[in-house]
Amino acid sequence: MDTIQILASNGKREGMRVLAVKGPVTIHTIFDFQNVVRADSAPAMIFDFSAVPYVDSAGLGAMVGAVVTLQKANRKIAFSGMNEKVTALVQMSHLSQVIRNYPTVEEAETAVS
Repeated sequence: MDTIQILASNGKREGMRVLAVKGPVTIHTIFDFQNVVRADSAPAMIFDFSAVPYVDSAGLGAMVGAVVTLQKANRKIAFSGMNEKVTALVQMSHLSQVIRNYPTVEEAETAVS
C-alpha cells in the first residue's frame, strides 16, 4: 500500500507555504493530499515533489483539482522538483500550462510571488 507524507513549512516570503511531498501521489494517497490542500489557507502554496517517485491518473487529477481550487480562491500555486516520469505525465496530458513546475522550490517561490 502506498503511503504519503506531507511536511508543511513557511516559505521565504510571508504568506507562502512550502509543502514537501514524500511518496507517490496515487489513488491510495490523494485523500491525504487533498486534505492538506483544503486545510491550508496560505495565499501561496509550493508543492515540492522532489521526493515523489510517481503519480498515477488519480494523483494527476488531484494536482489539477488543487490548482483549480486555489485559483478560484485567488491564491497562487506552483510545483517544484518533479522527476522525469511525473513531468512526462503532465506533458503527455497537455497539462503543463495548468500544472506549473519549476526545478527548485526557490524558483517556484519567485514565480508565484
